[in-house]
Amino acid sequence: MKFRLAAIGFFLLAFLTPCFAHHMAVVVNKDNNVSNVTAAHLAKIFRSEVKKWPNGTGIVLILHRDSPGEMETLEHLNKMSAAEWKALLITHKDDIQFVDSDADVLKIVQSLPGAVGFVDVRSVDDSISIVRVDGKLPMESGYLPH
Repeated sequence: MKFRLAAIGFFLLAFLTPCFAHHMAVVVNKDNNVSNVTAAHLAKIFRSEVKKWPNGTGIVLILHRDSPGEMETLEHLNKMSAAEWKALLITHKDDIQFVDSDADVLKIVQSLPGAVGFVDVRSVDDSISIVRVDGKLPMESGYLPH
């Protein structure tokens, strides 16, 4: 009986917890009229290949200093290994603002018209706008690759 409970506990920790860690939302400033992007276009934004929004506002990338879920999402989105993604971040470090928390992402995105970042869906509030990816909202299957 103890073995079964331990096995179930291990399963829950090993397989269900990572799912919750990857429910990220792409967020932008409320004044940004972009409400939907393709995953391919979003990847170009985060690789600094696209530097302006359609209205001409410069894009400012806001990323967490240490977020395994965000890193994994960005690696998959950009079809890069962890090493390739880290090298890209170093190359473009002047184009990115690194922050410590979702609250920091929200604060900067709220104050900068061109800002875009990722936050855990549980951190989303009405101070920012959520961007659909390929027509899907966070928590919908296929929203972001992870």
